Amino acid sequence: MGERGAGDGRAAGPGGAALSTTGVPAFAPEWLALREGADARARAARPPALLYGHGRVVADLGCGTGSLGRWLAPRLPRPQRWVLLDRDPALLALAREGVPAAEVVTRRVDLGALRAADLDGATLVAASALLDLCTRAEVETLAGAVVARGCPALLTLSVAGRVEFLPADPLDAAFTLAFNAHQRREGRLGPDAAGAAAAAFADLGYEVRTYPSPWLLGPEDAELARTWLRGWVGAAVEQEPSLPGADYLERRLRACAREGARITVHHTDLLALPRTVPDHAHGRPAEEGTGPPPPERTGTRGPAGTAAAGARPRAASRPGTEHDPRDGGSRR
Repeated sequence: MGERGAGDGRAAGPGGAALSTTGVPAFAPEWLALREGADARARAARPPALLYGHGRVVADLGCGTGSLGRWLAPRLPRPQRWVLLDRDPALLALAREGVPAAEVVTRRVDLGALRAADLDGATLVAASALLDLCTRAEVETLAGAVVARGCPALLTLSVAGRVEFLPADPLDAAFTLAFNAHQRREGRLGPDAAGAAAAAFADLGYEVRTYPSPWLLGPEDAELARTWLRGWVGAAVEQEPSLPGADYLERRLRACAREGARITVHHTDLLALPRTVPDHAHGRPAEEGTGPPPPERTGTRGPAGTAAAGARPRAASRPGTEHDPRDGGSRR
């Protein structure tokens, strides 16, 4: 899982393997390489600057071929130690050679049953295109493991369920709805993932910020756009066989070849920050000005309905979202 085909038409196959309707396995290195440039351009630039030096030891969940490490490592203080977690030994071998860090180690882990012990030593947990593949229980387990460790989490490129085409087609909305339903098969969160993760972290007392991170595909991304379209349309038709997939795909592929054609595939990046960061999450003693912003809430409710002095802050189960003009994100 992770660094996968967010919005690429993947489906669950035997044993939970991911399959693609494009003819290319959804987690194949070829697909991951094809999308790496678009992923790098899409990720929000602001979150790494808000990590306050916590990225000395990074646990990369579902590392794939290591593209998140190639993007994030140059944006964090050095030296770094990266711990790459994935269930695919072939991808782990590729990722180990590709992450530009002083030390890179790999671990085979079932991320659906992630434990705090799997994150031992981490000062930052990171992932790319992972959350939408998870069930609600798996997301809550992940959040619980991160919170038990007490470090920040940067979870990028979760599908948002919105696609915009230029030029538009009358059937765009119908195919989007069908694809989103396909993403939710077998209890997976799909386009609901970022919201579910934000609520899970907030319920455990973390501050959560979200950022738009859309793919912006133009003529220079023609091969990626064609591959993505075949998978996206194929998944929609698998979900809703009455849709005219062949005709729609032909129109869309022709449109991609026109000058000025654009596809915007919306994603969300999520940054979860502990309101009080333990010293071990820094990798050094805490210093003034290095921790996250002060909590917006100062206590939990006591038995008599009054704020309990000194109680650990806890957000409401469905917190509101406040736009933060300083960093372009939304804060929970």
